[in-house]
Amino acid sequence: MKLSHLQQIVSYLKKFTKISAIHRVSDTILKVAFDKNDAIYFNMSRSNSSMFRCIEYPRSKVYNAPFDVIIAKRCNRANILSIELLNGDKIIRMKTSITSTYKEEITYLQIEFTGKYTNIILLDRENVVLEALRHVDLFSSFREVRVGQKLLDVPPAPFTPIEYPLEDVELFLYEVYSKEQNRELENLKKQRVAQLTKKLKKLEKLYIKLDSKESLEAEAIQFEHYGNLVLSNVQNIKPYSKSLDLMDYDGELLKIQIEKAYPTAFMISDMFFTKSKKAKQRAKHLHIEEESLRSKIEHIKLFIHTVEMAKDVAKIELLFPKKVQSKKIKQNDSIELFWIEGYKVQLGKNERGNIEVLKNAKAKDIWLHLKDRPSCHVIITTDKQNLPEKIIKSAARLCVDFTTTSQDKYLVDYTSRREVTIQSGANVLYNKYKTIEIDTRV
Repeated sequence: MKLSHLQQIVSYLKKFTKISAIHRVSDTILKVAFDKNDAIYFNMSRSNSSMFRCIEYPRSKVYNAPFDVIIAKRCNRANILSIELLNGDKIIRMKTSITSTYKEEITYLQIEFTGKYTNIILLDRENVVLEALRHVDLFSSFREVRVGQKLLDVPPAPFTPIEYPLEDVELFLYEVYSKEQNRELENLKKQRVAQLTKKLKKLEKLYIKLDSKESLEAEAIQFEHYGNLVLSNVQNIKPYSKSLDLMDYDGELLKIQIEKAYPTAFMISDMFFTKSKKAKQRAKHLHIEEESLRSKIEHIKLFIHTVEMAKDVAKIELLFPKKVQSKKIKQNDSIELFWIEGYKVQLGKNERGNIEVLKNAKAKDIWLHLKDRPSCHVIITTDKQNLPEKIIKSAARLCVDFTTTSQDKYLVDYTSRREVTIQSGANVLYNKYKTIEIDTRV
């Protein structure tokens, strides 16, 4: 950010007297709610740090790192004693206090827009680091940022900043969000759509390559015939032969190539009978494989459409949560997993996925489904907590997005899982439900 803009923003911030709430909404974005509900967001990306305002920036998850614990403890519901630019540089320094029965606890919240070293640092009265968004060692910078160490000042800027007057600071902060969102959103859309399109092409290729039921049945008959033919010519087959010349039952000479050499003819016949059995099973269950691939292809198409229709970066972040689970835990490929402000949300990609999310849900988890029409099943894991309405609304929007591409108003029913009775497969009956309206046109 430009120093001139920061100077004007600090003057604007001086009207606030209290930090009512403070927490991270993403890895690098800090939300500070001043006074009652005047929220300002601090984007601490090294390459593109900024401050902005918006109506609401969804929280991607609940952060519990030492930095988040300390900043909540020292700054939540804290009084603001002063706000200044430290040494006239791109460093906002807020002096805050929390008064208890016994003492007043002073904290300095230092937000540094210093390019490569962009950071948020919490300091005590003596300028000793309590915590920081980024820890910096002496090998990386002349100034160490480490818990328990006194923080050195940044040398004064060796230039006079150019003035860039702002007519309306608040409007400027909203415009920063709008511009950054549009630029980042388009880049993210291109990346994610390309990623999904690659998956889609792979699935479509697998679908095209599927054998027909007729060809599999013919293959099964052929392998069974070869197996019987080998048994009829056991005495004529030499050990470890990879090419067989066998007389068929109609007197025609058959040349059969074998991929692997076997020590006995009986093992060769067993191999053909095993291949015949597998071909029969594939032919019998081919419709299941076809349906599975079709449903996965349809799900990816809905996913691509949902990404293309996303209105903000937060929606993209919601759709592509960071994988934190152990590699040893195999994720069910018929279920899509999302995290909405720390709440686990599971969505069935197909009938099998719908059955799985229903089966694995606990009694107090929340179940969602489009009203009076087929849709994916969605489960919000509650851990027996009361859900904020915005979480239910976000999950309901996912339910709509992964069911249809039509832009319209939709009704989504939701209730606790214990109110849902499975009839057969993913068909259910439910009662004591509530309904929420989702308008995908906005």
